Formats: sequence, structure tokens, C-alpha cells
Amino acid sequence: MIVIEQILSAEEVQHYRQQLVDVPWLDGRKTAMGMAASVKNNNQADSEDAKVRQLANQLLARIGNVPKVVSAALPHKIFPPCFNRYSESEQYGFHVDAAIMRIPGTNDVLRSDMSMTVFLSDPEEYQGGELIIATEFGEQQIKLPAGYAVLYPSSSLHRVTAVTQGERIAVITWMQSMVSDSGLRQNLYQLDQSIQSLINQGNTERAELDNLHNVYHNLIRQFTQI
Repeated sequence: MIVIEQILSAEEVQHYRQQLVDVPWLDGRKTAMGMAASVKNNNQADSEDAKVRQLANQLLARIGNVPKVVSAALPHKIFPPCFNRYSESEQYGFHVDAAIMRIPGTNDVLRSDMSMTVFLSDPEEYQGGELIIATEFGEQQIKLPAGYAVLYPSSSLHRVTAVTQGERIAVITWMQSMVSDSGLRQNLYQLDQSIQSLINQGNTERAELDNLHNVYHNLIRQFTQI
């Protein structure tokens, strides 16, 4: 579970919020698959609307160019972002995301390895509405500032608690990684982050950095599936 800080600036968040005011919203249960539909109670911006598609494409381009996202997920495919809204008393019970998703408007499918939530509402704007992710260390509660995101395994059971006051607006998307094994993907992420830290410290010999880069990229070559 990885927090991505300030994936969107305050100005960009405001832009998305303003644009979403006038778009059509649909019952979120219509977009849920299988058992998830019975526990889903929210609204989702109509993905067929031209303005919603434009906003989704803008955010898709941003997500695909965030270094920490690339490092953590090694994305091969990214599902078009979906905008959701929780008003008072709305929630999404425990569910697991579908393993295989068809990318809208195409014949392509995506295996959901990583899920991402991008928050467009600040925590002070609503009560409740926490993202709860079940992990081997217990349930983790996530409620981040607007513009922040959390990336977590799609295999995790998770839910959004009921909003008791205000309104929670967020974005969700899913990624198929070039490395399907979650443990290996985590190790590669930690290795890459360590390399980046050493580069930023500026006191590691270039030859040592080259050796680490060599190991990292050779592991990528060995285990990626594209």
C-alpha cells in the first residue's frame, strides 16, 4: 500500500471539481460486477459523457507519468479513471475488484493487479468515507488530502465507510502490471526507491550506481510479461 503525495496540485483538483459539477451522474451499482453490486451505494460520473471522457484522459496521462506510480506498479495497461461521489449515508461494503476488466470502447481486457484511489475532496469536507483496506497486518484506514492517491493490490478486500456528513469525491482506476507477482513487484519497487535515494544523496560512486541499475533492469527483463 503506497501513498502518492500531491499527484494533482490544488489548482488541478479545483479544475476537476468544477468540471464535475455539470456532468451526469449515474447509480454506481450499474457499474459494479458480481457480488460487489449488492454492497455498492454511491454515484459514478457517466463514462460515456464527452466531458467525463476528456477529464479521464487528462488524468490517465498524468498517472502514467508519475515516477512513483511507474516504480510501484510497473503498469502495462491502465483502466480509464472513473469518478465517484459519496453523499450522506452512501458507502461501499467489503468487496474485491474484478480480476479481469474489459477496457471500455475496446476489445482489450486488463488484469487488475493494482488499484488506485485519487482523492478530490479534503478530509475536512466530509465525515466518514474512509477507505478501509484489509491487509495481513489488519485493516488499514485511508483518508488523504485532495490531490493525494493511494495504490494497493487489487486482490485486497476493501470498502468505503458510510459518509455521515458532507460529500466525498474521488477517482478510481486499475492497472495491469508488467510483473504479475506482487512480492517481486514490491521488491523491485524497494530496490528502485533505494537507488533513487542514493542518487539524491549524491555521495555514492557512479560505478556502484551503474551496478545497481544493471541489476534492477536485468530483473525487469527477466520477469516482465509484455
